[in-house]
Amino acid sequence: MNDSTTMHPSIETYEQAIEFLFGRINYERLHHDLYSTSDFKLDRMAHLLERIENPQLHIPVVHIAGSKGKGSTAAMIAAGLRTSGRKTGLFTSPHIDAFEERMVVDGVQPTREELTRLVDDISGVVRQIESEPGHVSPTYFELTTALAWQHFRNNRVEWAVLEVGLGGRLDATNLCQPFVSVITSISRDHTRLLGSELDQIAREKAGIIKPGVPVVCGVEQPEALAAIEDAAALCNAQLWRLGREIQLEYNPQRHTARVVTPARTWPEIHVPLFGRHQAANTALAAAAIDLAHHADQDRPSIPVEPARHAIEHIKWPVRIETVRLHPTVIVDAAHNWASYQALIETLDTLKPNTTLDKSTLHSANLGNLGETLNHRHRLLIFATSRDKDIDGALRQLLPHFDTVILTQFQNNPRAVPVESLHRRVRELFDTPVHTTADPAAAWHLGRKLAGPDDLVCVTGSFFIAAEIRELVRDQPLTRHETPPGSTA
Repeated sequence: MNDSTTMHPSIETYEQAIEFLFGRINYERLHHDLYSTSDFKLDRMAHLLERIENPQLHIPVVHIAGSKGKGSTAAMIAAGLRTSGRKTGLFTSPHIDAFEERMVVDGVQPTREELTRLVDDISGVVRQIESEPGHVSPTYFELTTALAWQHFRNNRVEWAVLEVGLGGRLDATNLCQPFVSVITSISRDHTRLLGSELDQIAREKAGIIKPGVPVVCGVEQPEALAAIEDAAALCNAQLWRLGREIQLEYNPQRHTARVVTPARTWPEIHVPLFGRHQAANTALAAAAIDLAHHADQDRPSIPVEPARHAIEHIKWPVRIETVRLHPTVIVDAAHNWASYQALIETLDTLKPNTTLDKSTLHSANLGNLGETLNHRHRLLIFATSRDKDIDGALRQLLPHFDTVILTQFQNNPRAVPVESLHRRVRELFDTPVHTTADPAAAWHLGRKLAGPDDLVCVTGSFFIAAEIRELVRDQPLTRHETPPGSTA
């Protein structure tokens, strides 16, 4: 250990590890308007990885970018890859309850003790970098990515699935060795960093495409798809496109997908997450698994039936997730135009949960459950981030709800103050709304206003969805409330 690290005490507890991480330069916890694309360069990440002996060079990955659907698709792919018998890592962000959710091996998070050791190991490297002239401290996300690589190496992971944090070309995850790349979708988000036009955003996300590495693509808009096709052609990368090489037949009554790729025909898959868009994500996951199956003949095969079963049984929180019944409470991480549209479309096709049982909730099978939810009273709890299109979100969401509660999340300083949200609502709508700066008070008011046959939807940001989700799970049920998996 060098002198610069011996001057600092070792990290011995989980609390010290988390404090060290959150004390770093943290893009996720700072205002976006402090940053531009010039702040996101791969040389700083490359230097950090070099100092920990480049674990990313020895673990092949499926690399996933996109405006929405990255996490859901990543989880499905990882579940399918595990059926090969090879140890599989999964790196996603952000986390909901605990930091270690971001890096799992065969579905298992690192223990608190393991995470503490990982952070202790990397803290000396970081402090040494900070002491060197001309070197800047790694960001929070860069450290998180490096910790995942360390954890995967320590656990002898044989392949991994990586979700891009932001964009693609300059993302910290882009220093990897992919054998399959996936671009789920393109929509306008992070426009100051990625550009305002769809083709600009697509080019940034297409930055994950590598020479000769096959690409799975769910992008639909012609201008965005053209940018992806150009990037794939320049890299001589095989391209499988949803609706062309990848065929999807979706049954909305059964919420099932039939997927055909150039490699094989899949048996009917019960889509594990709510929403038509999740059927598309399921098709992309199946295609990525098929490409992984054929990418290297030295790898064990991925049998289709176990892979289908694994996909059907994933659990992925805050993606149109039902967390309570009577009233139905749905939390969703929607935060841009495309994800709000998917949420509204899903709410308009979901059936009332009065007859849902555990198996129905688990499989997201929505058939034959009665009248549609848009015949019931709908209540919205909304908060969002400063960098988002606030007016667009309000115009898109508010007409679909009878009661609106505005609030702001607490665990990230990017939250839009509730007073600002209220001012924008007054300027755009005549509809009266409730306001509270405290998510706990917003949830308490929502419980008070919602009857057992009503719907409460929490959305606008991953952070508000996660905070309300925790409150809902922690607070006791009232007389007319039931948890998911119970019958009325």
